[in-house]
Amino acid sequence: MASNRSLHLDLELRTRDESQIPLNHTPTSPTDQYYRSIFDRADTNKDGVVTPNELERVVDRLSLTDEPPPQQLIRQIHQMADKNQDGGLDYGEFVTMIKTQPLFKKVVTRYVNFILPRKKQGAVATQVDGAGEYEDQYKFCPPKIGMITISIIELIFFAIDEYRERNSTLFAAGPMAQLFIYDPERRYEAWRYLTYMFVHIGYLHLVVNLVVQVFLGIPLEMVHDWWRVLLVYVTGVVAGSLGTSITDPRAKLAGASGGVYSLITAHIATIIMNWHEMSMPFVQLAIFLLITGVDVGTSIYNRYWANLDEPIGYMAHFSGALAGLLVGICVLKNLQITKKENIIWWVSIAVYLALMVGAVVWNIFYSDYFPTQK
Repeated sequence: MASNRSLHLDLELRTRDESQIPLNHTPTSPTDQYYRSIFDRADTNKDGVVTPNELERVVDRLSLTDEPPPQQLIRQIHQMADKNQDGGLDYGEFVTMIKTQPLFKKVVTRYVNFILPRKKQGAVATQVDGAGEYEDQYKFCPPKIGMITISIIELIFFAIDEYRERNSTLFAAGPMAQLFIYDPERRYEAWRYLTYMFVHIGYLHLVVNLVVQVFLGIPLEMVHDWWRVLLVYVTGVVAGSLGTSITDPRAKLAGASGGVYSLITAHIATIIMNWHEMSMPFVQLAIFLLITGVDVGTSIYNRYWANLDEPIGYMAHFSGALAGLLVGICVLKNLQITKKENIIWWVSIAVYLALMVGAVVWNIFYSDYFPTQK
């Protein structure tokens, strides 16, 4: 009982000078936006208040503390923070609890540090007391438009071809496919090196690419800005067609796999450049390396050893992945630049430019290597 009274008194003393924030308060500063994003994550049923059960779940589910706190302790803290005793914490009560209770400072700090790279000492403090530590790295607003826009265009192209002739997308026979697919016999139509990403062969091909690029691309946009991620994506697409043109000069290309793979390795790039600022970088790196390696390796095996006739441009996957890694290192945010990372940056941009210039020169000046142009 003595410990409970001490906890209650501590909360009362800490909150006495705290300003009250209205329930419908609209965030007007980076700090407000920061706390609002935390509140929205805790308020799972979106009713405007955080119940004891929701508070328990946000702690237990994420395993953010060294040892999960007792359920009774969480409920006691919730009860003392609930000033109007209505059974739920509104936004103002929730923020006051975070600011005054060491347990929840620790919980919130660890959660943010897990999903985002932490800034180093001397940049911004990692405790939640600091004003707006992460709002520039993880933002829901303004809306992330890069991958959404690309996906909508791909859907429009697919719908036009299906509308003009049912199932024409299975053979890339529709008007959009004929105009925008990468065709080695029409290399002089330079736009095809990029626009083939809007053409897909069948519904499965389209759905898989859309799902992967949305689920991988939008989280990157939330941290690194949509235009940076879109730049990585586009360079992956172009690298895919250039790489295929050299290694498989008679192959046609359709689909956004080069761009999708650039997004996968862009995640690897940001892990590399923010290694010491991220939580569990080994685990995250291993996951993305496994996804990339298994898919590219399977495609190569099926083509050269299993003799399966699969129309999969594995070199577009590999080239897109390589471009995503190199360009991602150069254009995605690095929160704390070290001398070693600066060297990696220069090496990456040099390798990327050398490969791209070499591929472009090959396509322009070694015309005998390619099929006769129509």
